Amino acid sequence: MIIEEHSIVTLTYEVRDGGPQGPLLERMDANYPFVFMFGVGKMLPAWERRIFGLKSGMGFTFLLTPEDAYGVPSKEHILQMPKHLFQNEREQIEPGLLEKGQFVTLTDSNGRNVNAKILDWDEETVTLDANHALAGKTLFFSGAILNVRQPTVDELVQKRYIDLGGAHRQ
Repeated sequence: MIIEEHSIVTLTYEVRDGGPQGPLLERMDANYPFVFMFGVGKMLPAWERRIFGLKSGMGFTFLLTPEDAYGVPSKEHILQMPKHLFQNEREQIEPGLLEKGQFVTLTDSNGRNVNAKILDWDEETVTLDANHALAGKTLFFSGAILNVRQPTVDELVQKRYIDLGGAHRQ
Protein backbone atom coordinates (compact mmCIF):
# COMPACT_ATOMS: atom_id res chain seq x y z
CA MET A 1 0.00 0.00 0.00
CA ILE A 2 1.24 3.50 -0.79
CA ILE A 3 0.94 6.63 1.32
CA GLU A 4 -2.15 8.57 0.32
CA GLU A 5 -4.81 10.68 2.01
CA HIS A 6 -5.92 9.20 5.36
CA SER A 7 -3.31 6.40 5.34
CA ILE A 8 -1.96 5.44 8.75
CA VAL A 9 1.81 5.73 8.36
CA THR A 10 4.51 4.32 10.63
CA LEU A 11 8.01 5.61 9.95
CA THR A 12 11.41 6.39 11.39
CA TYR A 13 13.19 9.66 10.80
CA GLU A 14 15.95 12.01 11.78
CA VAL A 15 15.80 15.74 11.29
CA ARG A 16 19.03 17.73 11.21
CA ASP A 17 19.73 21.43 11.07
CA GLY A 18 21.06 22.53 7.68
CA GLY A 19 21.98 19.23 6.06
CA PRO A 20 22.96 15.59 6.52
CA GLN A 21 25.92 16.45 8.78
CA GLY A 22 24.10 19.15 10.76
CA PRO A 23 23.21 18.93 14.43
CA LEU A 24 20.55 16.34 15.21
CA LEU A 25 17.29 18.01 16.21
CA GLU A 26 15.00 14.99 16.58
CA ARG A 27 15.01 11.24 16.00
CA MET A 28 12.23 8.67 15.90
CA ASP A 29 13.71 5.18 15.53
CA ALA A 30 12.31 1.66 15.06
CA ASN A 31 11.88 1.28 18.83
CA TYR A 32 9.86 4.50 18.98
CA PRO A 33 8.50 5.06 15.48
CA PHE A 34 6.33 7.98 14.48
CA VAL A 35 2.74 6.97 13.63
CA PHE A 36 0.22 9.42 12.19
CA MET A 37 -2.69 9.85 9.81
CA PHE A 38 -1.51 11.32 6.53
CA GLY A 39 -3.26 14.27 4.89
CA VAL A 40 -5.33 15.72 7.73
CA GLY A 41 -3.40 18.96 8.19
CA LYS A 42 -1.35 17.98 11.25
CA MET A 43 2.01 17.82 9.46
CA LEU A 44 3.96 20.34 7.40
CA PRO A 45 2.41 20.30 3.90
CA ALA A 46 5.83 20.25 2.19
CA TRP A 47 6.90 17.32 4.40
CA GLU A 48 3.80 15.36 3.41
CA ARG A 49 4.37 16.14 -0.28
CA ARG A 50 7.84 14.56 -0.01
CA ILE A 51 6.55 11.24 1.37
CA PHE A 52 3.29 11.01 -0.62
CA GLY A 53 3.23 7.85 -2.74
CA LEU A 54 5.98 6.03 -0.81
CA LYS A 55 5.36 2.51 0.50
CA SER A 56 6.62 0.22 3.25
CA GLY A 57 10.34 -0.43 3.06
CA MET A 58 11.17 2.75 1.16
CA GLY A 59 13.65 5.28 2.47
CA PHE A 60 13.60 9.03 2.06
CA THR A 61 15.91 12.02 2.33
CA PHE A 62 15.03 15.62 1.59
CA LEU A 63 15.62 19.22 2.61
CA LEU A 64 12.93 21.68 3.61
CA THR A 65 13.77 25.35 3.29
CA PRO A 66 12.57 27.68 6.04
CA GLU A 67 9.74 28.80 3.75
CA ASP A 68 8.56 25.16 3.40
CA ALA A 69 9.11 24.34 7.07
CA TYR A 70 8.47 26.78 9.93
CA GLY A 71 8.96 30.06 8.09
CA VAL A 72 11.49 32.81 8.47
CA PRO A 73 11.70 34.70 11.75
CA SER A 74 9.38 37.70 11.73
CA LYS A 75 9.68 40.90 13.73
CA GLU A 76 5.88 40.72 14.06
CA HIS A 77 6.40 37.77 16.41
CA ILE A 78 8.61 39.75 18.79
CA LEU A 79 6.14 40.73 21.48
CA GLN A 80 6.16 43.28 24.27
CA MET A 81 3.90 42.30 27.15
CA PRO A 82 3.21 44.00 30.47
CA LYS A 83 5.26 42.35 33.21
CA HIS A 84 2.24 42.10 35.53
CA LEU A 85 0.76 39.43 33.21
CA PHE A 86 3.48 37.08 34.47
CA GLN A 87 2.45 37.44 38.10
CA ASN A 88 0.65 34.72 40.04
CA GLU A 89 -2.47 35.23 42.14
CA ARG A 90 -0.27 36.69 44.94
CA GLU A 91 0.96 39.31 42.44
CA GLN A 92 4.43 37.75 42.46
CA ILE A 93 6.55 36.35 39.66
CA GLU A 94 7.51 32.74 40.29
CA PRO A 95 11.26 32.23 40.77
CA GLY A 96 12.90 31.05 37.54
CA LEU A 97 10.05 32.17 35.28
CA LEU A 98 11.74 35.28 33.91
CA GLU A 99 15.01 33.90 32.62
CA LYS A 100 16.47 34.63 29.19
CA GLY A 101 15.85 31.67 26.90
CA GLN A 102 13.03 30.29 29.07
CA PHE A 103 9.94 29.24 27.11
CA VAL A 104 6.47 30.20 28.27
CA THR A 105 3.10 29.24 26.80
CA LEU A 106 0.81 32.05 25.65
CA THR A 107 -2.72 31.84 24.28
CA ASP A 108 -3.34 33.60 20.97
CA SER A 109 -6.54 35.40 19.93
CA ASN A 110 -7.92 32.11 18.52
CA GLY A 111 -7.41 30.27 21.82
CA ARG A 112 -4.40 28.27 20.56
CA ASN A 113 -1.31 27.78 22.68
CA VAL A 114 1.86 29.43 21.37
CA ASN A 115 5.32 28.89 22.82
CA ALA A 116 7.40 32.03 23.21
CA LYS A 117 10.98 32.51 24.36
CA ILE A 118 11.79 35.20 26.89
CA LEU A 119 14.35 37.58 25.39
CA ASP A 120 14.51 40.30 28.02
CA TRP A 121 12.51 42.24 30.61
CA ASP A 122 12.57 45.40 32.67
CA GLU A 123 10.41 46.77 35.47
CA GLU A 124 7.31 47.07 33.26
CA THR A 125 7.70 44.97 30.10
CA VAL A 126 8.69 41.44 29.06
CA THR A 127 10.03 40.97 25.52
CA LEU A 128 9.23 37.60 23.94
CA ASP A 129 10.01 35.82 20.68
CA ALA A 130 6.92 33.92 19.50
CA ASN A 131 8.53 32.72 16.25
CA HIS A 132 8.59 28.93 16.01
CA ALA A 133 11.77 27.52 17.56
CA LEU A 134 12.74 26.13 14.13
CA ALA A 135 11.89 29.29 12.16
CA GLY A 136 14.71 30.23 9.82
CA LYS A 137 16.21 26.74 9.77
CA THR A 138 16.73 24.53 6.74
CA LEU A 139 15.74 21.03 7.86
CA PHE A 140 17.22 17.81 6.50
CA PHE A 141 15.01 14.74 6.92
CA SER A 142 16.07 11.13 6.44
CA GLY A 143 14.18 8.00 7.36
CA ALA A 144 12.24 4.96 6.26
CA ILE A 145 8.62 3.98 5.89
CA LEU A 146 7.93 0.99 8.13
CA ASN A 147 4.24 0.44 7.46
CA VAL A 148 1.30 1.95 5.61
CA ARG A 149 -2.27 0.82 6.26
CA GLN A 150 -5.88 1.85 5.81
CA PRO A 151 -7.40 3.67 8.79
CA THR A 152 -10.00 2.01 11.00
CA VAL A 153 -13.50 3.47 10.95
CA ASP A 154 -12.83 5.21 14.30
CA GLU A 155 -9.57 6.69 12.99
CA LEU A 156 -11.28 7.93 9.86
CA VAL A 157 -14.10 9.54 11.84
CA GLN A 158 -11.67 11.19 14.29
CA LYS A 159 -9.13 12.03 11.57
CA ARG A 160 -6.19 10.74 13.63
CA TYR A 161 -4.24 7.62 14.53
CA ILE A 162 -5.59 5.64 17.49
CA ASP A 163 -3.12 3.12 18.95
CA LEU A 164 -4.11 -0.40 20.00
CA GLY A 165 -4.57 0.71 23.61
CA GLY A 166 -7.12 3.31 22.50
CA ALA A 167 -4.96 6.35 23.21
CA HIS A 168 -5.30 9.21 20.75
CA ARG A 169 -2.31 10.46 18.84
CA GLN A 170 -1.77 12.66 15.84
